Amino acid sequence: MNNFNFLAAGLRTIDIEQATLTALKGQLDGFFTDACKLMLSCEGRVIVTGMGKSGHIGNKIAATLASTGTPAFFVHPGEASHGDLGMFTGKDVVLALSNSGETAEVVTILPLIKRMGAPLISMTSNPESTLSQCADVNLHLPVEREACPHNLAPTSSTTAQLVMGDALAIALLEARGFSPEDFAFSHPGGSLGRQLLLRVDDIMHSGNEIPQVTITTPIHKALMEVTQKRLGMTAVTNDKGELLGIFTDGDLRRTLDLGVDLKNTAIAEVMTPGGTTIKVGSLAAEALKIMQERKINALLITDEQGKLAGALNMHDLLKAGVI
Repeated sequence: MNNFNFLAAGLRTIDIEQATLTALKGQLDGFFTDACKLMLSCEGRVIVTGMGKSGHIGNKIAATLASTGTPAFFVHPGEASHGDLGMFTGKDVVLALSNSGETAEVVTILPLIKRMGAPLISMTSNPESTLSQCADVNLHLPVEREACPHNLAPTSSTTAQLVMGDALAIALLEARGFSPEDFAFSHPGGSLGRQLLLRVDDIMHSGNEIPQVTITTPIHKALMEVTQKRLGMTAVTNDKGELLGIFTDGDLRRTLDLGVDLKNTAIAEVMTPGGTTIKVGSLAAEALKIMQERKINALLITDEQGKLAGALNMHDLLKAGVI
């Protein structure tokens, strides 16, 4: 056992499955287009079914379809024969996976699927099989052999099924014009959802929480505002609330180096005019990008009239899970 070449076995497996995928690429033809059109025009749901390892792959395909704009769910073919066939309707499209095309549990429910009028798409490596012949569209998987040395354990066949399923899902995604925002609505709990759905309005400090002084405020009082609001900076505005500049920790260091009188010098003399801002309603991910590109730790938010509406820093983005 100690002398066994695990690396060679792993590489051989990858080579065999890679050859299967290369053959699969050359297999895509008009039948793939027909399958996509059936699924795209489906008025119900895409119901995916398969037994054993094909079932595991089918479950993943259904999940990928559902999360990319094609309503879908998985039904175990054995359970379908014992009541779950009631989930099927004539408005659905059925996608059945079976490497041999002769899986008993799948073949058993074929007459009932055909009877209710649901279009059937098969995914098999045997175009002459019962499943293939019964299907409206057969997606042929050119699996010459499994990666298993005994040609038994589903490996190459399940890899081909998985890739074909991804090809269907992504083709449908593009045909629907499915956007990143659409994807985020299907994943509100994930990091992508937070990045694509969260707005600066949701996490910014507003009202009295905004560090803010006017242009005539002495530097030492501006420093008190920075310290109290704990965002590492303060906005500088005029009497109308219009943003004129920003004073940050970096500005403070430069001010100290110059030996400026902190009590008698107005903040307008040492602030950074304008400052980096972002509009209300912008994505929090966009705020993160700006802060990373500018190498700053805080950002001011303005409304359409240029008035100060809020402020946030890198800690706020971290706390919200955007980072």
